[in-house]
Amino acid sequence: MVNQQRFTHCLWYDDQAEEAAKFYTSIFPNSSIGDLTRYGAAGYETHKRPEGSVMTVEFNISNLQFLGLNGGPIFKRNPSISYFVVCESAEETAALWQKLAEGGMIMMSLDKYDWSENYGFLTDKYGLSWQISQGKLSDTNGQKITPSLLFVGEQAGRAEEALNLYTSIFDDSAIRGILKNGPGAQDPEGTVMHAQFNIAGQEFMAMDSFAAHKFAFNEAISFVIPCRSQEEIDYYWNKLTANGGEESMCGWLKDKFGVSWQVEPVQLGQMLKSKDKAKAARVTNAFLRMRKFDLKKLEAAFE
Repeated sequence: MVNQQRFTHCLWYDDQAEEAAKFYTSIFPNSSIGDLTRYGAAGYETHKRPEGSVMTVEFNISNLQFLGLNGGPIFKRNPSISYFVVCESAEETAALWQKLAEGGMIMMSLDKYDWSENYGFLTDKYGLSWQISQGKLSDTNGQKITPSLLFVGEQAGRAEEALNLYTSIFDDSAIRGILKNGPGAQDPEGTVMHAQFNIAGQEFMAMDSFAAHKFAFNEAISFVIPCRSQEEIDYYWNKLTANGGEESMCGWLKDKFGVSWQVEPVQLGQMLKSKDKAKAARVTNAFLRMRKFDLKKLEAAFE
């Protein structure tokens, strides 16, 4: 099943989505802010957000599409999903590190390591984790920013299983390379030290870690799958909830590893941006009651 659009990376905020979008687009090249939506009176009993306040803001940083969602103080980001950034000079690396570190928390200082001449790991002031590395864009297939999934706790040791599942579900996918732990390594032999894979034309990374991390995948970062038909919605929903996945509301789900996805018809975003507030309100009331999206019911509510 071919999907013509790449994933959007949804970042959950309490009320800082617009502020964060402005910050990120100011420090990364080839970045811009797109459409912004606001909460209406419809669905207040569910979302409890003030009418007129920012609901979502679309933004693009270095050609990777993001969506900031103000959903309240329910979910907090953690390093289970971080973003690996390739910088092509020492100057660029140092400048970006300084801007992201301000007000944040450094987990690995910017320094020389076995795998990189210049690398650091931090969480910025908005709770988003970054791996900054000096290197070549060709190593990540030309993608400057690459999401990296860290399988810890109950999921430790399942990174290879996960990337095999993801590349089997999405067309235009491939495993680019897997580096495994050998005998005597800190983590069990055969588990993933580092892997790079591509799903639906977008690069991802994955690692196992058996250290005593006190975090896990959650809804604070989710991957939005744009669908153009009910057939696509059904396909991705069924594949990702199979064998231990978990359905949630409003097109959200967790796969069997705990990674969050949103299976969303592209038509929904278009309807919610309608200048006809009555139509947008009807659609809002309809989708807030759904688990898996029913495209016909959404379109009927809109009309």
